[in-house]
Amino acid sequence: MSVIVNTPSPPYYAVIFTSLRTDGDHGYAEMADKMVALAAVQPGFLGIESAREDLGITVSYWTDLESIKRWKSNADHLVTQQLGHEKWYSSFKTRIAKVERDYGI
Repeated sequence: MSVIVNTPSPPYYAVIFTSLRTDGDHGYAEMADKMVALAAVQPGFLGIESAREDLGITVSYWTDLESIKRWKSNADHLVTQQLGHEKWYSSFKTRIAKVERDYGI
């Protein structure tokens, strides 16, 4: 992703996923694209921003906590999470934050 998401006026929520990858792709890029497309059609989804060097950071934006819970329990997403644990990530952390203020140009 190389676009800054145009989010609505706060409040809304951010899911911040920080990760270190294992060596090799192992189908990661294709699955990541599928997950972005699937997330985009979920109720409450506002957008996603992602960057990767050695450390990867993906931030998805959501209208409310209930939307985040539904996404976390989505059947296809659950399978992808398991694959991430098994073969794509050597380490990761997920944080959920309420955005109370934003600004920019």
